[in-house]
Amino acid sequence: MKVVKFGGTSVGSVNSILSVKKIVESVQEPVIVVVSALGGITDKLINTSKTAASGNSEYEKDFAEIVCRHAEIVKEVIPADAGQQELQVQVSELLNELKDIFQGIYLIKDISPKTLDTIVSYGERLSSILVAKLIKGAKWFDSRKFIKTEKKYSKHILDTELTNELIKETFKELPQVSVLGGFISSDKVTGDVTNLGRGGSDYTASVIAAALNASILEIWTDVDGFMTADPKVISSAYTIDELTYVEAMELCNFGAKVVYPPTIYPVCHKNIPILIKNTFNPEGNGTMIVQKPKSEGKAIKGISSINDTSLITVQGLGMVGVIGVNYRIFRSLAKGGISVFLVSQASSENSTSIGVRNADADLACELLNDEFSKEIEMGEISEISAEKDLATVAIVGENMKHTPGIAGKLFGTLGRNGINVIACAQGASETNISFVVDLNSLRKSLNVIHDSFFLSEYQVLNLFICGTGTVGGSLIEQIRTQRQKLMEENGLKLNVVGIADNLKAIFHRPGLDLNNYQETLKNEGLDNSPELLRNEIIGMNIFNSVFVDCTASPDIAALYKDLLSHNVSVVAANKIAASSEYDNYRELKQTARRRGVKYLFETNVGAGLPIINTINDLMNSGDKILKIEAVLSGTLNYIFNKISADIPFSRTIKMAQEERYSEPDPRIDLSGKDVIRKLVILAREAGYRLEQSDVEKNLFVPDSFFEGSLDEFWGRISGLDADFEARRQVLEKENKHWRFVAKLENGKASVGLQEVGPTHPFYNLEGSNNIILLTTERYKEYPMMIQGYGAGASVTAAGVFADIMSIANV
Repeated sequence: MKVVKFGGTSVGSVNSILSVKKIVESVQEPVIVVVSALGGITDKLINTSKTAASGNSEYEKDFAEIVCRHAEIVKEVIPADAGQQELQVQVSELLNELKDIFQGIYLIKDISPKTLDTIVSYGERLSSILVAKLIKGAKWFDSRKFIKTEKKYSKHILDTELTNELIKETFKELPQVSVLGGFISSDKVTGDVTNLGRGGSDYTASVIAAALNASILEIWTDVDGFMTADPKVISSAYTIDELTYVEAMELCNFGAKVVYPPTIYPVCHKNIPILIKNTFNPEGNGTMIVQKPKSEGKAIKGISSINDTSLITVQGLGMVGVIGVNYRIFRSLAKGGISVFLVSQASSENSTSIGVRNADADLACELLNDEFSKEIEMGEISEISAEKDLATVAIVGENMKHTPGIAGKLFGTLGRNGINVIACAQGASETNISFVVDLNSLRKSLNVIHDSFFLSEYQVLNLFICGTGTVGGSLIEQIRTQRQKLMEENGLKLNVVGIADNLKAIFHRPGLDLNNYQETLKNEGLDNSPELLRNEIIGMNIFNSVFVDCTASPDIAALYKDLLSHNVSVVAANKIAASSEYDNYRELKQTARRRGVKYLFETNVGAGLPIINTINDLMNSGDKILKIEAVLSGTLNYIFNKISADIPFSRTIKMAQEERYSEPDPRIDLSGKDVIRKLVILAREAGYRLEQSDVEKNLFVPDSFFEGSLDEFWGRISGLDADFEARRQVLEKENKHWRFVAKLENGKASVGLQEVGPTHPFYNLEGSNNIILLTTERYKEYPMMIQGYGAGASVTAAGVFADIMSIANV
């Protein structure tokens, strides 16, 4: 035989009750059906009682709603020729009894716990006779006759031994279908109506299953089973196929409200499996809870949380070495009826932290301050107060046992995402690691753990992209076209949660549609500013977040420090920050390292060429950079490759702008400023302290051309054509080429136009390509050479994309 329990939502509507009928009547073996009150009725009964006790006649309206609800259900689910009238009489009798009780409460304006227990029992008594009438051949049983309790510490506790005897006697001969109400019971001495507490219907079913050695206990509810996390917080959470009894108990105790926690022990003791199923999705597999699952599965099975936590810390040097302090703490709280769900104690014994519900915090502090009043007066223990509005998170899984690195990975992941752990606890059983965080960090904590421990189908990076021009636009398109492939082949989901251009910005936590982001930005975007970007990104507080800067804005670069300090990684095509004052550059690098996030700027030099990464690899492996020689401006290399008898100098500058190799204002390139920035960045990455002002400049355009407006520049630049052509002809006769070379040697840096002959590595550099020669202690005789496209939106975007991917692969 099997025991099947249906919760309030399962019997809360006409359709759901008819589903219950279908499910039960499909069972071939004898079945005992345990039902809760109709969904919401228990709360309604309690609230109506309070209204009546306050002397408010409005209780009559509340009671009328209860009557109407049951009358409608009876009318809709029981056909007229199938005992509808007989059931209506039974229901009316019970409701009349209930009406008289409410009337009495209203008149005396008081309600005792005993009376309230009687009132709430009517919910299950009404629903159970209804279900018994609905299911073909079902026999109704009164739970009060065999579920017996005794009073201990002002609470009604199940008398297990007597209850088991009465259950066995009651069900000595099993009908095909037995129906009874869960939750309700009676006192073994007085016979007064009692109950097993909220969620007690699960417990009733478990006790009966254990007493009768059922083959299985099925609990039908409104969810598909235990989820890896709260699906309201984590959209990628999924149903767990199998759990052990211990895992299920741990998840229940920490907020997973799928099963009432005491339910698990009776059936666990008899090794009876529990199957959690969804009444509204009976085809779903559900979650099976057993002693030993068929498959080992992941180390962590699920994450649960309590978003109603206060942390109380008892601390003081007077606690060290003193026996009985913890005994006094828990004795005081127990007397006050306060439940403690987390305990964390320092090995030095000078502090003990306990987690309680927010509603219990003030009373707990009062009790403990009273208990330790003498020690507090003498200064041995500090005055006890509560830190409120916190959240407790637990990761659960029996496979964590003897698996090294779980705790390290957990706290490392939290730290990299800027989540501060206030207290933590882990038992020797190693099935649960619990920790306390600020309530505002709960969503982020759950998401990052779910993602990090591969409970999610995909690892997620949440991207904020600033700049939608040539580079930013190309990057967004590359992400759009590659996203599906990365999800399928790499298990990586790039979620673009924010996009900004120079005028507008849009933010959407679930992710933006990249197919029409430009239209969304235009129509729905907020007026953009650096302050808006900072506040929105930090305020979203989203896990695994990366800020991608595809602008050339100093105002945007100024945001990096704040973002890194809030554990947002930064990927920059913008070279302003990395080439700014050395102290600022160093602080950004140190902040990223300290916060466990990334500050990457590979595309600052050489677009998509792996120059910075190569220097880092050489340095990290113990090599030393002795000399750097490079052509780092794709724009200038393009200009000096294009200049000819037919194409004057001024025209090559215009062509570079039209081909989008140069900055919108090409004077930035011609001034050598861009190359100086790049050389400074390479020198710093190679271990040299260098400022832009330290770089010697040998420029080829007079300083006067950099003054005035851009229009004035275009009007005057052709005046240099004749001089450049004369010099070019001499160069051609000598079979040489112009190259704008950046050089670092012996700590000294310079940039300038050089003439190179056919034997020089830079001679055949084509188009807008870049080239770099690295002379190191290992590569001294034959320098390492890196060469390729050094400009262009698509290759730069690809380099930015590669930096993003490197963060995902950490």
